[in-house]
Amino acid sequence: MAKPRKGLAAHRKAMGYSQESLAELLGVTPGTVGRWEQGTSTPEVWLQPRLRKALALSVQELVDLLNPRAEVPADADRLERALANPSKVDLITVAELRQRIAQLSIRYDGERSTGLLAEAGQALGQTRLLRANAAEYRVKRDLLAAESEASTLMGQFVWDASQRRDHDAAKEHFTTAAEAARKINDPVLEAIALLRTSYVELYGTEDPTAGLIFTERAADVARGHSDVLTGLAELHAAEARAMVGERSACERSLERAQDHFGRISDDEPVAEMFSETQHDRLAGSCYLRLHDAPRAQTTLERVASQAPSRSKSRSIILANLSLAHLQQRELDHAAAALHVAIDCVETTWGGGGLKVIFGVAQELRPWRKEPVVDQVYDRLFTMMAAS
Repeated sequence: MAKPRKGLAAHRKAMGYSQESLAELLGVTPGTVGRWEQGTSTPEVWLQPRLRKALALSVQELVDLLNPRAEVPADADRLERALANPSKVDLITVAELRQRIAQLSIRYDGERSTGLLAEAGQALGQTRLLRANAAEYRVKRDLLAAESEASTLMGQFVWDASQRRDHDAAKEHFTTAAEAARKINDPVLEAIALLRTSYVELYGTEDPTAGLIFTERAADVARGHSDVLTGLAELHAAEARAMVGERSACERSLERAQDHFGRISDDEPVAEMFSETQHDRLAGSCYLRLHDAPRAQTTLERVASQAPSRSKSRSIILANLSLAHLQQRELDHAAAALHVAIDCVETTWGGGGLKVIFGVAQELRPWRKEPVVDQVYDRLFTMMAAS
């Protein structure tokens, strides 16, 4: 028998929402919200980030509200039973497994990838075991979707944990994810895997030609299915074009990305992948590569104030802002921005932030004897020794 989620209902009321007003905000029916609170259904994985934002909840707080204490043992036993008898796995168990994978993705921006790798690997292994033994077609199909999601996460975590050095392992996971998505004709999951592959080519192997191929493939696959993914693909296509100095083509891609972001609808399948800071963050990076430091600085300063503190994305923004100041010979401002970027990296240990920070440090070598630069180097040595 379903157990009512009284805590969820109480929190919704405390935030000033009726079932009707919360439903309108999330683009669902009031009856859907009612069923969540009655415990007869659970919010879809893609809706949970929006629900968390509306109710001002952390990931763990939402998990606790959706899984009252009395229900936790039953939920845990369900997956254990399925793993012991994989041919008996059902759609509810697969949904719970996909929810766990989605929660790992949400945690990525604020936690060290090394701490998430084991959980992601376990989820991927469990998914493959269940898929190999599942009897029902619909269950097998959902497990392929879960395998695509888990493989994408594994590629993401492996690459980040290796400080963006293990390109081959990351791309192997992304290829597996794309293949699984194609088997079930899921353009959204396929586009995500292709987009992640483009990141490795652009920011790992630093091959803008290969990166552009994958961003264009991702955009083609996502077009008509997700404005978020199409917009993200255009953003990274813009950076690929900036890397080879094609300013006009870069700016056209930035405009197309903004157009897609402006058309995001209530039924967007990956709304949680969009943030208001993405366009300016990539635009700032593009203008840095195009050697337009003043414009890059203005853009990056604006987005740095909006990005979540202590996040992997913010460390990259601040490191790029430091580089923009450095290109204008503003040494004190460059060092100050780099110190804050290091603060973020010390918490998240994001591979992207580390790479950009050490890139800026190399650019600072001509001023190595300056006190402000010497302090930056001391911090970097201390940080690396502590790791």
